[in-house]
Amino acid sequence: MSGDRRVLWFRRDLRLLDHPALLAAAEGGAEVLPLYVLDERLLAPAGPNRVAWVLASVRALADELAEHGATLVVRHGDPAEVLPAVVADTGAREVHISADHGPYGRARDARVREALGEVPLVETGSPYVVSPGRLLTGSGNGYQVFTPYYRAWLAHGWRAPAESDPTQVVWASAPADEIPSAELPPGVRLEPGESAARRHWAEALGRIADYATARDRPDLDATSRISPYLKVGALHPRTLLADLADHPDEAFRRELAFREFYADVLHHRPETARDYARPEPRGLPYVTGAALREHLDAWAAGRTGYPLVDAGMRQLLAEGWMHNRVRMLVASFLVKDLGVEWTHGARHFLRHLIDGDLASNQHGWQWAVGCGTDAAPYFRIFNPTTQARTFDPDGTYIRRWVPELRSLTGKAIHEPWTAPSGPPDGYPPPIVDHAEQRAAALEAYHALRAGR
Repeated sequence: MSGDRRVLWFRRDLRLLDHPALLAAAEGGAEVLPLYVLDERLLAPAGPNRVAWVLASVRALADELAEHGATLVVRHGDPAEVLPAVVADTGAREVHISADHGPYGRARDARVREALGEVPLVETGSPYVVSPGRLLTGSGNGYQVFTPYYRAWLAHGWRAPAESDPTQVVWASAPADEIPSAELPPGVRLEPGESAARRHWAEALGRIADYATARDRPDLDATSRISPYLKVGALHPRTLLADLADHPDEAFRRELAFREFYADVLHHRPETARDYARPEPRGLPYVTGAALREHLDAWAAGRTGYPLVDAGMRQLLAEGWMHNRVRMLVASFLVKDLGVEWTHGARHFLRHLIDGDLASNQHGWQWAVGCGTDAAPYFRIFNPTTQARTFDPDGTYIRRWVPELRSLTGKAIHEPWTAPSGPPDGYPPPIVDHAEQRAAALEAYHALRAGR
């Protein structure tokens, strides 16, 4: 090794291209030691699907480094103990990272910085094109409403992709632990890793022209499915925006901005990772005890008797992913129709989604409840049958995931209880009456507002 070596600690940036922290670590021809720390404080609460996706992505990064003659140094343990040990063993003069703006990540990095002492922890870039905390309102606070945030985000702009080149890096090595094996859900349709992510994105670009009109249709498979790659940083959103620079349609850009908006809200209000962004619905009469278990179990298994809800929940179990329109529906149904507090659903999603992102997940759920940053209040209640007719008009998505209903046609595919003989064998009747539950939810909300 040369006298100037630096550690590049990978976290949510499992790639080699468009990587500002890699550029900074390799500056001046320094040797770069690629490191990944298996941190149980992150892995333990993640759920098996997300852990499997992360580990598969780490393994893919290791394979891609190997193509450049480098070895990914994997270590188990507390980063505040691992990083000083690696620095001591290798004589590294700096540790380079992409900034982490999540509540745990910020606290962890503060501990690591302190543990490193005189060895600097250098932050360059982040998983976002506009890092959380950078955009402020005229009063100096974080944005709480998306539309003004989006205007500020566009006005701020972003840099071009970083020109990191792994072939020009002098890679260092050190003893490494094994990467644990983990099984992805059998239905996962994505191959992990940066090379696969770039191939997938190139293919998805061909669908962007229809994104604004088709993205709400789960039967058409018209979304990008890029979120699992963004989650682990196999792609940076700056790369996507560069490819979209000449695209006239704003719809996909807005979705990327929503991801950054929710990260910004969490940065300013870390308590919203677990608590209500707006407190009003906290006092609603949510179900408890046996009713909670019954409703939550039926919802999680995709056995509510409402076909589009059940199709979405079964897709989640099979693929570790769910169409976004259906995510909004199943969240509304759990809270408004089944009376289950949103935190239960949010935990279930984070357990099963391979793209489970704390900021997007928790604030997406709060949007559905009406306690989040969105201006629409609690009385936004999705009708599961109307949603099915509108966004899966022929029942294609339903038949894909609910085989018990494949023989039904016409109105019955969306309302199997109206079939001449009732729901087919093996499929349950509706767990609740939507109209009654909607009325009860609205009554409870208005009573809460009135202080009764």
